[in-house]
Amino acid sequence: MPKLRISEAATLLGVSDDTVRRWVDQGRLPAVQGDNNRMAVEGSELAAFVQRQAEAPESGVVVARSARNRMRGIVTSVRKDGVMAQVEMQAGPFRIVSLMSREAADELGLEVGSVAVASIKSTHVVVEIPEA
Repeated sequence: MPKLRISEAATLLGVSDDTVRRWVDQGRLPAVQGDNNRMAVEGSELAAFVQRQAEAPESGVVVARSARNRMRGIVTSVRKDGVMAQVEMQAGPFRIVSLMSREAADELGLEVGSVAVASIKSTHVVVEIPEA
């Protein structure tokens, strides 16, 4: 069974080492003793944790959706021309690029620093704004 250092788990989850340690302290993520007597996480436990996080319902008004791949992130770039917009997001370690109409980007109020959710279905990326 592979054991991952806290820093490795944090990198895989796209969070800080301190966040992973807090989850361990809160009992949300079980830890074991790893190499050199340092705290570690079993690979299978990390996989189960990620699965639970993915299945947790998000707050908001959406009742159901068919897209299963949803990533919350921050908008890092918005480029608009007359008709189209290219929106880039960073969701943990993942860079996501979406092409949409300029009208849609304007209606969503997308700008650098906005928090958004990329909802991915097949080859289409739909960007949504989460409820505050």
